[in-house]
This record gives sequence, structure tokens and C-alpha cells, in this order.
Amino acid sequence: MMLRIDHVQLAIPKGSEDLCRLFYVDLLGMTEIPKPETLAGRGGLWLQSGEIQLHLGVEDDFRPARKAHPAFAVAEIDQYSIRFMKNGFTPVWDDAIPGIRRFYVSDPVGNRIEFIGRTIP
Repeated sequence: MMLRIDHVQLAIPKGSEDLCRLFYVDLLGMTEIPKPETLAGRGGLWLQSGEIQLHLGVEDDFRPARKAHPAFAVAEIDQYSIRFMKNGFTPVWDDAIPGIRRFYVSDPVGNRIEFIGRTIP
């Protein structure tokens, strides 16, 4: 029996950790958590927000995930959208699911990230 998702991992290109920190830590407010010593030499970084963990792992033959993606439920989805726009990231709103407010944005290395707001009554 599965209990919960422990983490989601996205690939990033070698040497892009600082660029990703600007997006995930500075812009989204996630906290970087230490990787186990046995994995630290591989590069990448681990991030956390509340109970959500996101692992960014270095992939030599990196290609951004343009379809597969994590989806984060957030409070104040409009504030997230404004924050992205002010920092040069373009939210792409999608109303394909009735009653759901959501948008996609690409992280600095091109990975698709979805943000979901509360349902519309």
C-alpha cells in the first residue's frame, strides 16, 4: 500500500544549481535541504516547502520536461502569477478543467511547473 508521495524529482543540466536556487528558493520561497553526503557529489539540490519535497537532479543528457510536470496547489494563485511576471516568467493560464484556476510556468532550465488555485464556486 502506498502512503504518500515522498518527493518529486526534476532533471536539471550540470552547473545550473545557482540558477535554480534563484527560482525555487528566492522566488518561490522553498528551503534548500542538505542532500545525504553519499549523494552530494552528484550535484543538484533538494528543496522543501511544508511537507512537499522537490529534488533537482543533474542529468548529463538534459532535456527539459515540457509535458510531464509537478503541480503545486497554492493559496493566492494570483499573487504567484504576479510574482512570476514581475520576475520575467510568463504564466500560461489554462481553463480546461471547469472550476479549477491553474497556470503553467517554465523554470529557468525549461521544466514545466503547474500551479493550482482553489476551485471556483
